[in-house]
Amino acid sequence: MGMVRKGLILLALMYALAVAALYLGQRQLVFDPSQRAPAPEEAGFAGATEHVLTAADGTRVRLWHAPAPRGSATILYFQGKGGEIADRPQRWAAYRAAGFGVAFLSYRGYGGSEGEPSEAGLHLDADAAYGWLLEQGVSPDRLVLVGESLGTGVATRLAADQAVAALILEAPYTSLIDIAALRFPLVPARLLMRDPFPSLDRMPGVKAPVLILHGTDDSRVPPAMGERLFHAASGPKELALIPGRGHVDLFGPDLWAREVDFLHRVFNGPPR
Repeated sequence: MGMVRKGLILLALMYALAVAALYLGQRQLVFDPSQRAPAPEEAGFAGATEHVLTAADGTRVRLWHAPAPRGSATILYFQGKGGEIADRPQRWAAYRAAGFGVAFLSYRGYGGSEGEPSEAGLHLDADAAYGWLLEQGVSPDRLVLVGESLGTGVATRLAADQAVAALILEAPYTSLIDIAALRFPLVPARLLMRDPFPSLDRMPGVKAPVLILHGTDDSRVPPAMGERLFHAASGPKELALIPGRGHVDLFGPDLWAREVDFLHRVFNGPPR
């Protein structure tokens, strides 16, 4: 009996240590930045100018910007968890070729920006980018938010709190708590998550047109989460489930072309 008790105590200790390790290391799982931080022209971002913005807590973050042609809209893009904005020149080029102004935000702790990433911090960075674009003369009714994976939580919160022309979400989650609960079913993730990004709770506050894009074979963020967000949206909305696409292979030229088509309809109405 003593051996059984000792074994149970050992298992309990091992479980507690595993939970503690997950709790302490969770931000390394949520955020995966790189710090190459090249200049825009070195990374192949044609027409981009770098600006350093100061968030409300004093953290300085980088923004790459190219102004919109007269009368066109501007896309403010929020990246996924990995790498940095410099890794995404093809996306930049696609938006520019479609005639949009573009702003790519480098979150705190990512690619040349100060600080350490957290949900609260990323929201402050997004607020700084939104405010700066308005100062440059971008009207909210000509400002589009695009979120990729992790960035969908940043974009959704901003669209719920501020006026924007449209919100586009690529492989969005209902919340990171839901993701953690799926990946670690034996851990009380709902009690331990420091950066929950509760997009499903925030979605009803978004009044702008919403486009949600999700791969049907996404094993990281189940497409059912995109569908739940779609049903929670209160304004005009569209859902595109892309057959055969997973998480990483969702992001590419055909996806951006779908977004451009959606924005043409938002700004110009359906073709006659």
